[in-house]
Amino acid sequence: MADRNITCKDCGKEFIFTEGEQAFYKEKGFENDPVRCPECRKSRKASRNNGFNNKR
Repeated sequence: MADRNITCKDCGKEFIFTEGEQAFYKEKGFENDPVRCPECRKSRKASRNNGFNNKR
């Protein structure tokens, strides 16, 4: 496995999907590669939680 460049579907910025991240996705059984960059994933997660962090 090699690092892969992916274009974010939200902002259009290119980001690197590293070998380590690919191994993590495979280990967790995720079949699809990420489609959003880390910044957009974080922003989307925050908006889904209405800005609240549900960690205790």
